[in-house]
Amino acid sequence: MIQGLIKTLAGAAVAGLFAGPLLAQDSKVSDEIAKYREALADGNPADLLEVKGEGLWSEKRGPKNASLEQCDMGLGPGKLEGAYAQLPKYFKDTNKVMDVESRLVHCMVTLQGFKPEEVTRNWYSKPGTESDIEALVTFIGAKSNGVKISVTATHPEEAKMARMGEYIFYRRSGPQDFSCSICHGQEGKRIRLQELGNLTTKDGAGFAMKTWPSYRVSQGAVWTMQRRLIDCMRQARWPEPNYLADSIIALETYLQKTATGTVMETPGIKR
Repeated sequence: MIQGLIKTLAGAAVAGLFAGPLLAQDSKVSDEIAKYREALADGNPADLLEVKGEGLWSEKRGPKNASLEQCDMGLGPGKLEGAYAQLPKYFKDTNKVMDVESRLVHCMVTLQGFKPEEVTRNWYSKPGTESDIEALVTFIGAKSNGVKISVTATHPEEAKMARMGEYIFYRRSGPQDFSCSICHGQEGKRIRLQELGNLTTKDGAGFAMKTWPSYRVSQGAVWTMQRRLIDCMRQARWPEPNYLADSIIALETYLQKTATGTVMETPGIKR
């Protein structure tokens, strides 16, 4: 027993010797990453995609040869200022809670005459293939810059989606028995050099949500929130949901509700 205690104390002493340098190194790495993001922010590659999205919004396209300028994102036909910041929300015309992407697809189908499978075929960019949806979402998101997120989920359908999203956030699933909360339910967690925000708090959820869509340096592409959440589920080894699935919109509703009051800053820059 005594020998075991000695080993334990010795191990603690060794850990103490290295704890200071390791913490200092972590702090230095975080500072350098922050400086890198700040430098890129002056010339965010997502700005080019935003310009493309603006052109697609007003361009007449599809079988109906129509633009998206009459698309109602929740504030009335064609009104985009602050629209992204209050999504997801309930839409009476579809009797569904919709996020920016599901609502955008709805408008492209109803206003422009596209088939759903046509507009969702390239819902995210691939090498050599850009996504119109990503461009449009980047443009719409930028129209909420400086606006506070406001997803209060007061409508019964919105409240139901928020509860569903909270359930999904905490539910452990998959072969690794993972949940969203394992990585994003506490302060001070990280994976390698990546700090993991606590999405259960207003500040944590706000820091995460206010900058989407974001340009991901590691991918060389802009990602929307749908793509980010679907990829998170893939990494957790969950069954990968379909694009525009209710489970994803429910998670967005829960996270945006938690982030309500945070000021939008998009497009952002992520690792």
